[in-house]
Amino acid sequence: MVHQITNGIKVSVETHFEGTFYNKEVIQFAFSYVVKIKNERENPVQLLSRTWHICDALNSKEKVEGDGVVGNQPIIQPNESYVYNSGCTLKSPFGSMKGNYTMVDLSINETFKANIPTFRLSTEFAQN
Repeated sequence: MVHQITNGIKVSVETHFEGTFYNKEVIQFAFSYVVKIKNERENPVQLLSRTWHICDALNSKEKVEGDGVVGNQPIIQPNESYVYNSGCTLKSPFGSMKGNYTMVDLSINETFKANIPTFRLSTEFAQN
């Protein structure tokens, strides 16, 4: 599990390899991840959007942007957390993801970024 605190928001990520499958005769490696977002600020915040940078071992890079996470734009009270599960596929047995959330401090209506730390996506057989 990796952690990072930015602007009073602690983001923790844990990953799991889910298996392989074929998509149009091309092997895909499926990964899931659990993200915990903890509000360590004094005011409630809302997660508005996210940006992901995904890279695999073949140097394939993808940028994914969108509103909220898994269909939600959660409000997180001080000292509380929001946890969600998601996933991605790669064309190689390992890679990495990183990014950021755009948040708003609801008490002062100020937007800010919270970094998502770089985390590895790796199959068990490719870890050495």
